[in-house]
Amino acid sequence: MPTRTKTTNRLENPPVPVQAKLAAAWTSLMFLVIYIDYFHLYQPGEIDLVRNGVIFEFDISGALMSAFFAVIAIPTLMIVLSAALPPRVNRATNLVVASLYIPVMLFNAAGATWDYAFYYALTIGVEVLLLAYILRSASTWPRVSSTADRVVSEGPRPTVRS
Repeated sequence: MPTRTKTTNRLENPPVPVQAKLAAAWTSLMFLVIYIDYFHLYQPGEIDLVRNGVIFEFDISGALMSAFFAVIAIPTLMIVLSAALPPRVNRATNLVVASLYIPVMLFNAAGATWDYAFYYALTIGVEVLLLAYILRSASTWPRVSSTADRVVSEGPRPTVRS
């Protein structure tokens, strides 16, 4: 007679590797940056300024466009680096880049006007929260126990045959 096992509605919650959390956070940040810049163009007069060669009071030039590329390329590269770098380098890189990007995101407030203050506060706030999550995830990266260190450094123990 077959036995019935009781099933539960609980879902399994397997641990997510730190690298995957970091890559997902950088990906989310990049989506936000892209959409925030896109929606910025909906503000009255912004497209006219761009047509006249001005972005955020700066004349559009090769240097400005290169700077914009660098601002976007670095967190974009962090997506793949977070998945590919070894843990020690990965942790340090995420801590440094996320720390440096908080002021970069706050700089977006320089273009804010009072009538869009809530929009800028909300978007910059979410970006900074994501960067804080990256900093927290990288800074609390789990350590390997000393027992595991010995196993890795010594290799597996040989089996004794009699």
